[in-house]
Amino acid sequence: MQEWITLMGRLGRVLCGGTALALLGVIVPAQAQDEVAVDELVVTALRSEAPRATVPSTIQIIGESELRVQQSLSMSAVEAVSALVPSFSPTRQKLSGAGETLRGRSPLYLVDGVPQSTPLRDDSRDGFTIDPFFIDRVEVVFGSNAIQGVGATGGVINYVTAPTPKAGQGWTGKVLAQTSFDEGVLDDSFGYKAAGLVGRDFGAWDFVAGAAYETRGGYYDADGRRIGIDATQGELQNSDSWSLFGKAGIELGDERRLEAMLNHFELEGGNDDVLVIGNRAIGLPASARPGVQPGLPTANEVTSAAITYKDRDLFGGVLTAQGFAHDYHGVFGGSITGAFQDVRIAPIGALFDQSANNSQKQGFKLDYERGFEAVPGLKVLAGLDGLKDKTYQELVLTNRVWVPKTTYKSLSPFLQVHQALWDERLHLSAGVRQENATLEVGDFTTLASSGNTRVAGGEPSFTEVLTNVGGTFRVQDGVTAYVSYAQGFTMPDVGRVLRAINTSGRDVDTYLDVAPVVSDNVELGVEFARGPLNGSLAWFSSASDKGALLVLNAGGAFDVQRQRTEIEGLEATLRWKAADWLTLGAAYSRLEGRTDGNGDGRVDQDLDGANISPDRLTLTADATYGAFDFRLQGQVFEARSFQGQPTANNFEGYELLDAVAAWNAPFGVVSLGIRNLLDEQYITYNSDTTNPTDNSRYFAGQGRAVTLGIVRAF
Repeated sequence: MQEWITLMGRLGRVLCGGTALALLGVIVPAQAQDEVAVDELVVTALRSEAPRATVPSTIQIIGESELRVQQSLSMSAVEAVSALVPSFSPTRQKLSGAGETLRGRSPLYLVDGVPQSTPLRDDSRDGFTIDPFFIDRVEVVFGSNAIQGVGATGGVINYVTAPTPKAGQGWTGKVLAQTSFDEGVLDDSFGYKAAGLVGRDFGAWDFVAGAAYETRGGYYDADGRRIGIDATQGELQNSDSWSLFGKAGIELGDERRLEAMLNHFELEGGNDDVLVIGNRAIGLPASARPGVQPGLPTANEVTSAAITYKDRDLFGGVLTAQGFAHDYHGVFGGSITGAFQDVRIAPIGALFDQSANNSQKQGFKLDYERGFEAVPGLKVLAGLDGLKDKTYQELVLTNRVWVPKTTYKSLSPFLQVHQALWDERLHLSAGVRQENATLEVGDFTTLASSGNTRVAGGEPSFTEVLTNVGGTFRVQDGVTAYVSYAQGFTMPDVGRVLRAINTSGRDVDTYLDVAPVVSDNVELGVEFARGPLNGSLAWFSSASDKGALLVLNAGGAFDVQRQRTEIEGLEATLRWKAADWLTLGAAYSRLEGRTDGNGDGRVDQDLDGANISPDRLTLTADATYGAFDFRLQGQVFEARSFQGQPTANNFEGYELLDAVAAWNAPFGVVSLGIRNLLDEQYITYNSDTTNPTDNSRYFAGQGRAVTLGIVRAF
């Protein structure tokens, strides 16, 4: 009872603090929520052209106007997802997303279905691979599933890119100019962005292409202090990024289309700041001051390409074939860490080095779906996926190999059956996927810090059969209930294991446990849309016998340990159209996670903040007044203690209030966004709940920041 009293007290402070601004007209834009009837919505991430109401899973679509509102607060797609998806972790506000989870597990990021993750050496940079200006919508499929292959133990986050113009549209496009700054430190925090997108329909073929450039200033906390830089994992503040995007399609008849997509994204951090270490004992966060960082700047360089062919009338069914490639190069900051030392190169304690993670993927996806007149309501989806992922981690200044070249090859057939009954009031579905994978590692030698150990290579393999079953039932018009069981899987971070081998006589075939992390997800839910009210309620449970947890070691780094994990949670949403000009919304998530800390097969301690998000309540208000739209959104992150974890990792909780105003002017949409309106001083969730002895990563969150922009469509 006391925690609910505390929660309502915090909520009251958030709402009272926003009242003055609301009176000035800054609330939520009504069009910020893209209302789509649940029976009409089709989600491409599910690989089946089925209405949303027939899918037994929790799904959230973040539409173009919602993204535009969130980008008026923060120019990051990850921040938009975190703000709008209640069971997604608060972001670190850094380039690395380590510890950012969906329902307590890692999500799989896609761009038009192309996987962006690097599971063999997971560096958690997969949220920054495309500029959000080119994203038309974000599809979030909650919970473990294997429909997209490896990686989706927490769910799928699919960035769907801007479409080409429709037939008869001619030339279309949009341009954006945006600036952001801390309202108290204007010069050092100043950043700006410019982007453009243009397309044309030529009848038989069409295209869309664009470019974006962004430079970011320094971040300041609510006390006016510069926020500390993560010199190792990578920074967003004082960084520059540019991106190119293109998509072209050709109609090969009334029912056939061939389309190609290309996305290139680069982000590079500045080297003109150095870290000022904080002090956890007295609550002083880490800061930064002008200085020169040695080594190469931290960076992300990503290229994704896909060619997709769709035939909507092949023997009475729909064929979709996609071939894709993905090339990733991520540079991390340098240090004189013990892992890099080698007396053959420099005296111990003097060798400065830095790493880069590299991953190249090629793959294909084949889907064929059709119904059968002999069995009304029956649809069958059959498919075959192929993937080759080559990953390695190098030390770029001394030209050494830290993680050897590791190649993951898989060939995975799947079958999904859907049956509609009772005049399509009941929908049943079931499926099976067989993952056949091999991991290839050649002979290699570890670094000197691991004893220059010779390790024999190998080709361990596994076959895993993954199943799903579920159903939806239309209780009455506008009310649908669903239940499902689904398995998802991912690979353990084998790179961390391989680079740490320090005992001679090892070989990859017998030493490396490549058994995938298989998670079993059970979900019960209901969605409703009746008159001015719509909402949802979902309960879920997720368990894995051999999870892959981030566990802090004695050296201050995180290792991956295979432990049983169990996660249970509740999610609820509610939207009320109170008047033609006003819509109110609320979302709540509550998660509990436990793990087996002593290896006896029974869960006995809580998951910590590196592996699970806090409970969260989000409230929004949407309003329109003539040509003006407004948004006010408040978030309450509840305090949490972790049984079995150090008390220093306990989370204090905090509240944030954001506001956006938009003017739909004749010359474009002018927006003003204010992030952290009440200038709340807080420590970010990841910093507060992990590594309690590390003062160098004791980071405050960003204080009040202003973003002013204009978008013109034509």
